[in-house]
Amino acid sequence: MKRIRRTVKTENPILQAPQRSKKQKTFFYGSAFGKSHLQNLMDWGTLPLHVILHIFQFLPLVDRARASSVCRRWNEVFHIPDLWRKFEFELNQPATSYLKSTHPDLIQQIIKRHADDLQYVSFKVDSSTESAEAACDILSQLVNCSIKTLGLISTAKPSFMNVPKAHFASALTVVFVNSKSLSSIRIDETPVDDPSLKVLVANNSDTLKLLKMSSCPHVSPAGILCVADQCHGLRELALNYYILSDELLLSLSSEKHVNLEHLRIDVVSENPGQIEFHTIKKQSWDALVKHSPKVNIVMYFFLYEEEFDAFFREETPVTHLYFGRAVSKAMLGRIGMNCPRLVELVVCANGLQPLDDELICIAERCKNLTAMGLGECEVTCRGFIEFVKMCGGRLTQLSIMEEVLIPDNDYNLDQIHSEVSKHLGRMWFPDMMPTW
Repeated sequence: MKRIRRTVKTENPILQAPQRSKKQKTFFYGSAFGKSHLQNLMDWGTLPLHVILHIFQFLPLVDRARASSVCRRWNEVFHIPDLWRKFEFELNQPATSYLKSTHPDLIQQIIKRHADDLQYVSFKVDSSTESAEAACDILSQLVNCSIKTLGLISTAKPSFMNVPKAHFASALTVVFVNSKSLSSIRIDETPVDDPSLKVLVANNSDTLKLLKMSSCPHVSPAGILCVADQCHGLRELALNYYILSDELLLSLSSEKHVNLEHLRIDVVSENPGQIEFHTIKKQSWDALVKHSPKVNIVMYFFLYEEEFDAFFREETPVTHLYFGRAVSKAMLGRIGMNCPRLVELVVCANGLQPLDDELICIAERCKNLTAMGLGECEVTCRGFIEFVKMCGGRLTQLSIMEEVLIPDNDYNLDQIHSEVSKHLGRMWFPDMMPTW
C-alpha cells in the first residue's frame, strides 16, 4: 500500500495539494469544462483548419515551415492556397546584412507548389548585387503566376541598379506577360526601360491602377506616355521630375483618361548644380486639375538651395510638399504666394533665419493646409502662435520640434503648449524629435 501511495503522489502531483487547492482545481477542470472537453483542448491536431490557418498567418516563414512538420493535418494547412496569396521574399547576404533571408529550399518549394497562388508579392533585398540577381532569378521562374501587386524594394542602396539591364528586363517581362491582372507595381530605382513598359501595357492595360517608378534612368517620357495613353484605369503615378513634361500632363488631362487621384514627383539632385531643372507651364498644371479636380500632387524635394530657381515662380497646384534638405526663406515665401491647394508641408531644415512672415503668408493663402512639420528651422513664439491662430482647428497634424521655437517678449516656451492647445481645440506639446 505504501508503494501504491508513493506511486500516486509521483504520477499525479495535483493530489499532493492542500484540500482547498484540490477543490478549486476540481471545479475548474471538472465542473467548468469537463474531462473530455479538456482532452480535446489539449489535442492541437483536432483544431479546425480555419483556426490553424489563422495561427499560421502570424508565423514567420521558417516557423511556419517547422510547424508544418508536426503532423499531417498541419502540413495540409501549410499548403492551403490562402496562405500563399501574400508573400515577401527576403534576400540578404550574410556579409552585407544582419537580416535573415528566406531559405533557398523554401523558395524552391514555394515556386514549385505555390507560384500560381501568389497574388501580392514583394522582394526585399539588401545592398548586394547578388541579392538583386537572386530576386531576378526568382521572377524569371514565375511563369504560372497571377500576381496582382508587385514590389521590388532595396533596403539600403539600390542594388537592382547593379543588375544588367537585359537580365532585369527579361525577368520582369516574365511577370508582365504571365500575370495579366497586375494592378499595383512598385519598381523604384530599377533598370526598367521603355520596352518593358510596353510589355506591361500590352498585357495589363485594363487592370493597372498604381505605378511607382521613381529614379528609373532608362525610362523616358515616351515610356510614361505609353502607360498614360493605354492604361485608362491608372489612379496613382510616381515618377522623377526629369520625366515630367507639359506633354505628359496634357496627355493625362485628355478626355480619354480617367481621373488621376495621386501624382507623386521626386525632385532629386545628387550634387550641387548637377541638374538644371526645367519649368512646367501653368497651363499644363491647370489642365490636369481641371480634368482631375481632386488629384493629390505630391512633391518630394532633395535639392540644394541654389537649385530651386525653377520652382513655384507661378501658381502650382501642389497639395503635399516635403523638403529633405535646407530650403531658403525666399522659396518658402513663393510657396505661400503660389500654392493655394497646399494641404501638407514638411520642412526638414532652413537655417537660422526666423520664418514668421513666411508661415503667416502660408496660413493666409493656403486655406486647405491641415498638416505642418518643421525640423531644423527657427520661428519666434509670437509668430508661431499667430500662424496657429490663423489656421485654427483645421491643423490636424502639427509637428514642431521644441528647438525650433524662439522665446520673445510675448511668449516663452512654458506658455506655448497651452496657447497653441487653445487655438487647436486639443492638447498639444512641441515634439522632442520629428515624427514624419
